[in-house]
Amino acid sequence: MSSFSIPLSGLAASQEALNIISNNLANLNTTGYKDQTANFQSLFYQNLGTTGAGDPIQVGAGSEVGAVSTSFTNGGVNNTGVPSDVAITGNGFFITQLGNGTVEYTRAGNFSVNSSGQLVATDGATVMGYPAVNGVVNQSGTLAPIQVGQSAISPPAATTTMQQQTNLNSAATVGTTYSNPLTVYDSLGEPHVLTFNYTNTGAGAWSYTITLPAADTGGTGGPTTIASGNLTFDANGNLTSPTGSVPGITVSGLADGAATMNLTWNLTGPNGTSLMTQVSSPSATTSTSQDGYGAGILQSYTVQSDGTVEGQFSNGQVQALGQIALANFPNTDGLQRTGGGNYAPTLASGAAVVGAPQSGGLGSLTGGALEASNVDISTEFTNLIVTQRGFEANARVITTLDTVTNTTINLQASPGN
Repeated sequence: MSSFSIPLSGLAASQEALNIISNNLANLNTTGYKDQTANFQSLFYQNLGTTGAGDPIQVGAGSEVGAVSTSFTNGGVNNTGVPSDVAITGNGFFITQLGNGTVEYTRAGNFSVNSSGQLVATDGATVMGYPAVNGVVNQSGTLAPIQVGQSAISPPAATTTMQQQTNLNSAATVGTTYSNPLTVYDSLGEPHVLTFNYTNTGAGAWSYTITLPAADTGGTGGPTTIASGNLTFDANGNLTSPTGSVPGITVSGLADGAATMNLTWNLTGPNGTSLMTQVSSPSATTSTSQDGYGAGILQSYTVQSDGTVEGQFSNGQVQALGQIALANFPNTDGLQRTGGGNYAPTLASGAAVVGAPQSGGLGSLTGGALEASNVDISTEFTNLIVTQRGFEANARVITTLDTVTNTTINLQASPGN
């Protein structure tokens, strides 16, 4: 009987809505969870005829859950301080790949690092992105797992320029020598200590020699001189010769087999001021610098807003380890939930559009943070009360229909009828 089927359909629809509300509340604290809402629709209508005005007389056959929509609004971003945690603000999904090659998409950025040094989701799927070679990200390459393991190495770089802020005492007597060391690096990352020796040769005049330990070139005995010359200062203590820099300082035949070092000694700073002075003050070097460094191992990493994973290495260098990629879809409501906070594309969602964060309409990332569930508890409790009332009303209709039916049956069964 349709009298019973109609309220029964309302009960079933209300039950589905209660299930959805219950699931939302159960995932109130689930990272990256997106709130769902049941959308009701009426069932087909029975046409009983028309009125005198020719208008159709129709009676509905009940209701059902016609669709379940998902709210992809952003959840709050909570800082965790864990470097592997990443939150998305705006559009997009993380791309993860299971061991069998299955690609899934998620908003949950509570990642960790596996034994291979790869960034992985809670189900063990690797987080995909653009790889980096020697600190340079290649966005045109094939997506690959993001590597953040401690096995990452920053390659060395040979020193090409060096400089020092030095004052030579103008009151020094002829023959006085002042020395100071400066460490440089060869192409293999091996450090070498150069010694700068300054000897006073007269008023406003000094000679210099730059030496290297003989053992560094496989020799024995005293230090090896790799450069020498003269420095001239004016009456104000400013260097007048040489000017600018001393190029062409070479170190060859290194014992470790490294390439020949070609060094330039900068005598002026970026603003053109002289780094070498001669005033009446004790000879001293206040600072030294050079642009080389040895090999370094990864010590820590951070995720930038554009998805770049920057590694901090023991040699003081900061290099990109990769860039986390994001994906978006023409119709996010068409995505299919597969559990564990993951989504799979369907024909309705369209194919994934992959790109770097902060490009092509994709959102930005926050490292050391997680996106909270966007479920609003007050809204869910309001929906719960309304849905409960609907369920009770349909149950009351069934009870009423049952009473009417029993009364009708009893009337027909009474004596004399």
